[in-house]
Amino acid sequence: MASHSQVLVEEKSSVRILTLNRPSQLNALCLDMISRLLQLFLAYEEDPSVKLVILKGQGRAFCAGGDALPLVRDIVQGKWRLAANFVTYQYTLNYVLATYSKPQVSILNGIVMGGGAGLSIHGRFRIATENTVFAMPETALGLFPDVGASYFLSRLPGFFGEYVGLTGARLDGAEMLASGLATHFVPSTRLTALEEDLCKVGTSDPSFVSTILDAYTQHPHLKQKSAYLRQVLDVIDRCFSRRTVEEILSALERETTQEPNDWISTIIGALKKASPSSLKISLRSIREGRLQGVGECLIREYRMACHVFKGEISKDFVEGCRAILIDKDRNPKWEPRRLEDMKDGMVDKYFEKVEEEEGWEDLKLLPRNNLHASAMATPKL
Repeated sequence: MASHSQVLVEEKSSVRILTLNRPSQLNALCLDMISRLLQLFLAYEEDPSVKLVILKGQGRAFCAGGDALPLVRDIVQGKWRLAANFVTYQYTLNYVLATYSKPQVSILNGIVMGGGAGLSIHGRFRIATENTVFAMPETALGLFPDVGASYFLSRLPGFFGEYVGLTGARLDGAEMLASGLATHFVPSTRLTALEEDLCKVGTSDPSFVSTILDAYTQHPHLKQKSAYLRQVLDVIDRCFSRRTVEEILSALERETTQEPNDWISTIIGALKKASPSSLKISLRSIREGRLQGVGECLIREYRMACHVFKGEISKDFVEGCRAILIDKDRNPKWEPRRLEDMKDGMVDKYFEKVEEEEGWEDLKLLPRNNLHASAMATPKL
């Protein structure tokens, strides 16, 4: 087994198995890991002897997201462009995975959050297990669901994507399968056998991979209090279809007056604890994503990330990371403090070019030979 220690590489016939290997950090992505993954995926795409790529994580996480602490250190030191450089590589990798010409199987046997979703959800096959915990927790950190999340969340049934993206709600493997975030559900005890069978694949034809996965997949029942049960989905669609975050909150509060419900109260609590600026830009991002290709979404998200890192409109990302990841007091002091103080004009700025910054450019994505029509896109200026 060859290794750049943080990404282990295993070659088995025509299959390459990549293992994220920072288990003590829940396989949080640093720039070296992202650069290595990008290099490997591009090389495998050009190598005719490679037919399939399997991606998994060491330990109890697939990947808990991007490693935010180095980004915060750069921003605090006045070097926000270094943070922007990190997401340039990350979003480029997301785009390569979204437009990849060979099958990718991601084995999500544990925590999948933020940047971990960007590594897996864009790929063709996503395997959930009974150990899977999925979330996009960015609004609690003063960020927004990025890594192309405005593309894949906006394509979930109904308004489930708005619910997941705004609240940071955690989903289990059964909910991932039911909503389409996962393509298959395989019990963790069967993963070793599944990998062995996948390593016998001698073709890049995804139907052969699909046949193997279908033989292992199960259809677990949703838990009694699952957010994906029909009656709960109806509430989600009624409330999260509203035009603004304020209207979503009002709709949820009306639901609790009609029928007191612990689940709705938890959701209201999560929204009220989240960054007001993050909630507003996240909702608009997901709504715009409904009408955009994946490349278009990533280019727009890069603009948004640069404004977040620059911190001229709001410094909530630094404050959120301080409260949740550094001091861990879980008591962020958001600014603006209230949703109504985050005006539409302030939201608009996140979606504009960073014109006043010398040398700044929109994200330039790699030319791809096998682009789907939906992925070919540039931002509407």
